[in-house]
Amino acid sequence: MRFVRKLFAAAALGLALTAAPAGAAEVEKLIPAEAESYFQVNVKQILDSDLFKKYALANVKQALEGNDAQKMFKALGLDPLKDVDTLTGGFWGDNPQEMKALVVVHGTFDPEKLFEAAEAAAKKDGDKVAIVKEGEYTLVKITGGNRPEPFFVSVADKKTLVGGTDKKLVAVAMKGSESGTKSGLKKELAELVAKMDGKASLFGVGVTNGKVGDLPPIPGIDDPEKLKKQIEQMQSSSLTLKVTGDVALEIQLSMKSEDAATDFGTTIDDLLGKAKALLPLVGGQAPQMKPIITDVTKSLKSKVDKKEIVIGVKLTGGAIGKAAGSDD
Repeated sequence: MRFVRKLFAAAALGLALTAAPAGAAEVEKLIPAEAESYFQVNVKQILDSDLFKKYALANVKQALEGNDAQKMFKALGLDPLKDVDTLTGGFWGDNPQEMKALVVVHGTFDPEKLFEAAEAAAKKDGDKVAIVKEGEYTLVKITGGNRPEPFFVSVADKKTLVGGTDKKLVAVAMKGSESGTKSGLKKELAELVAKMDGKASLFGVGVTNGKVGDLPPIPGIDDPEKLKKQIEQMQSSSLTLKVTGDVALEIQLSMKSEDAATDFGTTIDDLLGKAKALLPLVGGQAPQMKPIITDVTKSLKSKVDKKEIVIGVKLTGGAIGKAAGSDD
């Protein structure tokens, strides 16, 4: 049984869906000061969204009714449709292949069953799952998949799971959960989090302050050096995804000056125009996607407001349903 990988796959099931009334997000106190980017997924709200219930719930229930799934979740003492509330994480590092991360999952858990399942998995797949110690804490070490480095997971209490790329990170978070530590998140990142809608399906924020790595080739960009210089003028970015019966995505880029925003905004507007011009070709290759393409073509827009660049797009539930093969 590949215990934790499957557990977190279930916890992250709703990364693509839900929404609720706006409210300032609260900073997760266990995310460390090193974090340069931060995200939150409201899993429970995802599962309660009209879109999920209408187009995904039946298929998910069917998958969970399979013998293997039933055995796994029974062993874990977990109902993935009821027991996971939120998934929050922080990331940092210069190399995308070697990023450090800490992830916190809140919900309702059975620590005893989770560790029993982990021990059973370690006996069966010892090269992939192992039980390790870090100080006074017991952790589950997971190795394999697309990441060469291990990932460590533990249960802080009946309402909190903690996972990280380093066992010391997890141990510090475990101790912080016990002691009720205050958030150590950098002020600039914490302020960005506080501005986000804590009831959104998914939000993410990041502090860049002009830090730019090597850019991959981007279709439609004739002058990559110019683009890199424009990105170097960016201070921070945020993304908000909301789903009720529809899906709305907004990306906001904060620049160092109004001139930088105007300059980069022109580049973005040009790229969006080129993308929309190519979308009908996609529709020709995949007719079922035409309703989605129509929505994107109509709603995909960008605007510049002082130092801010805002990009938005909206997909209607009807278009998503048609693309999914629904007759509704």
